[in-house]
Amino acid sequence: MKVKISQRMQKPDFQADFLADILKAAADPSIISFAGGLPNPASFPIEEMEAATQKVLQRDGVRALQYNSAQGYLPLREYICKRYKEKQNIDFSPNEIIITNGSQQALDMFSSVMIDPGDEIMVENPSYLAALQSFHLYDPVVLPIDLNPDGIDCDMLEETLKTHKPQFIYVIPNFQNPTGLTYSDAVREKAAEILRKSDCLVLEDNPYGELRYAGRAGKSFATLLGEQCCELGTFSKIVSPGMRIGWIACKIPEVLEKLLAYKSTMDLHTNIFCQMVLEQYLQDNDLDAHVEKCVEIYKEKAEFMMACMDKYFPEGTTFTRPEGGMFIWVTLPEGVKAVDVQYKAIEKGIAVCAGDPFFETERGVRSMRLNFSNSTNEAMEKGIKILSEVIAEMS
Repeated sequence: MKVKISQRMQKPDFQADFLADILKAAADPSIISFAGGLPNPASFPIEEMEAATQKVLQRDGVRALQYNSAQGYLPLREYICKRYKEKQNIDFSPNEIIITNGSQQALDMFSSVMIDPGDEIMVENPSYLAALQSFHLYDPVVLPIDLNPDGIDCDMLEETLKTHKPQFIYVIPNFQNPTGLTYSDAVREKAAEILRKSDCLVLEDNPYGELRYAGRAGKSFATLLGEQCCELGTFSKIVSPGMRIGWIACKIPEVLEKLLAYKSTMDLHTNIFCQMVLEQYLQDNDLDAHVEKCVEIYKEKAEFMMACMDKYFPEGTTFTRPEGGMFIWVTLPEGVKAVDVQYKAIEKGIAVCAGDPFFETERGVRSMRLNFSNSTNEAMEKGIKILSEVIAEMS
């Protein structure tokens, strides 16, 4: 039988090939994987979720198992609004929140609403590879804006906006994926000042913002820019990735209306059973205490990995020292390609993610992303030692 596949799905997908390798490595217990972004299972509140599940089924089982609203479970949206106010002093109403199947779905929803083929969008350079993957499905012209150690390059941002009219810019200002970098206060203020003069929306993704173990939090673009900024959030990194519950917060009525219309068409609604169980868990437990537990785990893991890198990495290899999140960005010695290191390392049982898929255009880069959140210290030291030997061999 001859089947015609859409042109959209036949396009080359550079990021997907790398993503498949990451997920494959994560599933192989014989591999020491620094390639993914998996939360540490020691942080999962299993007993508390079991109790919440029983409560939901006993109290409201029929509702939990029935179809529900596309916008999401109202008590959960109310909780998200309350937390925005408490943690960031941002005012969102529950009607401005849509619960999504992880923030990954929110990226696709926003793309479908905001991008026509040939429209321009801006992204950080490098950027989250699965976001690039989502954007590419809608055929935009992607304008990369470089990152400096203190955040987005404001000069490049300003120059780009002088000659282009992008629909939006996608940013991760806190513990950026893949670099682990955090925008300074000065960069946030300057970038907001530049963007305020344009019609460019800001799509601010903040999956790691609560996982801070050094420094202090800066202002959100939602605080600095108001309705010009749409916020993405998720419970994947602080409660459970398997529940697949994220959200998008948007104050622009016409954008919110179209996001909700697309969401309704896409999947009717996010898993209401999981929404209700999560909300019950949040009501019955101290999320701040749970997040603090996660922070303690990741702080210790980050410090241990960086200590191993200081000890074993060959001369000419440098890396970022994040204040939170799950990732460290490594720059290899001159002449060493990260892709070559990735393939050589996997032969020795170590999975890393070369930097190439995080860039829109650059290939053969010297950078790679390492994840520290989901390895034992023993495996981490062994893996970094082997990785260091691979880098040294190729230098």
